[in-house]
Amino acid sequence: MMSSSAEENHAHRADQPLRFQYCRPDFLALSPDEVECSTDHISRPILILKDAKLPWATGYAEVINAGKSALNEDQACCEVVELRKRPEDHSSSGYTPTSRRRSSLPSADILETIDNPEHKELNFHYWGLFDGHGGSGAAVFASKFLHLHVEEQLQEVLEILQNPSLQPPTCLGEEPTLHHLHPVAGCSQRGLSRAASLRGAAGAPGSPNTMTPRFFMEKKIKQESLVVGAIENAFKEMDAHIGRERGMYSISGGCTALVVIYLLGKLYVANAGDSRALIIRAGEIITMSNPFTPESERQRLQFLAHLQPSLLGNDFTHLEFPRRVTKKEVGKRMLYRDFTMNGWAYKTVQEEDLKYPLIYGEGKKARVLATIGISRCLGDHDLKVHDSDISIKPFLSCSPEVKVYDLSQGERSADDVVVLATDGLWDVLSNEEVAEAIAGFLGNCDPDDQHRQVDLYTMTAQDLVMRARGVLKERGWRIAGDRPGSGDDISVFIIPLMHSSSNEAEAS
Repeated sequence: MMSSSAEENHAHRADQPLRFQYCRPDFLALSPDEVECSTDHISRPILILKDAKLPWATGYAEVINAGKSALNEDQACCEVVELRKRPEDHSSSGYTPTSRRRSSLPSADILETIDNPEHKELNFHYWGLFDGHGGSGAAVFASKFLHLHVEEQLQEVLEILQNPSLQPPTCLGEEPTLHHLHPVAGCSQRGLSRAASLRGAAGAPGSPNTMTPRFFMEKKIKQESLVVGAIENAFKEMDAHIGRERGMYSISGGCTALVVIYLLGKLYVANAGDSRALIIRAGEIITMSNPFTPESERQRLQFLAHLQPSLLGNDFTHLEFPRRVTKKEVGKRMLYRDFTMNGWAYKTVQEEDLKYPLIYGEGKKARVLATIGISRCLGDHDLKVHDSDISIKPFLSCSPEVKVYDLSQGERSADDVVVLATDGLWDVLSNEEVAEAIAGFLGNCDPDDQHRQVDLYTMTAQDLVMRARGVLKERGWRIAGDRPGSGDDISVFIIPLMHSSSNEAEAS
């Protein structure tokens, strides 16, 4: 994800304390000795849930990289968060959210509260994966705070969400807006008649020739859009939070973020990075995220560089060429493309085209400013191009793409799941291979066996991690077909949709 020089160019502030010590996800409940053993790059032990139970019987497994970095830079979080109206005095810009959250390991009385249909407070289920680079600091930080920022943003619209039939008002505190024309209060009949006469009396009130208004008064905003907006703002606040805290603490690197939120019968999948989410339902594969890479966001990045060429210093060009331009090619016609183009055309090569391209490389080797292989992430505020003062951060968006999936339609079986995984899995396994592996594994298990129900999906996650990691041989880690295995950190959530039905009373 990052070049070796990029890792060196993250500003490490030795005089500042760490914001959080290195750790593994809280729900794994590992001892310090177990955490240390998990960093063995030779044996690469797969970590799974032990006695813990996550919401919806969610399964989880992870494994460290094969030596790319000293520590596992992936992080994960799973929570059930209760939404309550926030205190009025928490509106200041420096407010850091605190949570009345339910632990990812809920007690019996908490589970009873969640399942109680008379409980009027809303709660949302949250799963998050964070793939770090340049250090584990940002990933650990985001895993502990992003859900709290989501909570804070949803509190803003809590009263609207509690009433599904309510049309969101344009301004908070106003009565819900009606989206068709009515005579304005205090407006006289005479005034209406005069206005109607200017239109040939066709629009006079009560006239049989009353015309449909040509312009709507306001847009109709769905409640679903409020949730999407809250998630989007939470990502921006999380990124700003890291930026503020880095002035006091050492928070190394940056991280991608992939989050699934279940609220009021719908799944919201938010992605900023190259991790991936799939829904596998009734044998169908539904892609719920798109990877954000230098290649997939080439036009956005080029457009930004075109608008603000100073961001490139004097070392880079925003144009893309099939290969590096050499001095002997100045004056010749060469293929190129810019932010306005999907295709390619020819241009006359000039001296300024000899600069290093903003985006260079292909596939997993593509880099922004010769430094980083992703285009959306959290953190990286101090990341610079090697041996220069050119900042990478302006090109890295923290805004997620949010996709929504309605779970209220149709029946759900034990084989219907959401798969969340960092790119270490997807580097070596396709969507189809993952879906086939899950179907094969679950097909050999009895879904009615209550003794195995808690472990079933963790075992499924473990199976996927094993398939992607492979077996260590003379030529390194190898998977089926003697293909190279993944040398990256791998983290996988398997979320069974069957268990969401018990929470849908909340949405009714």
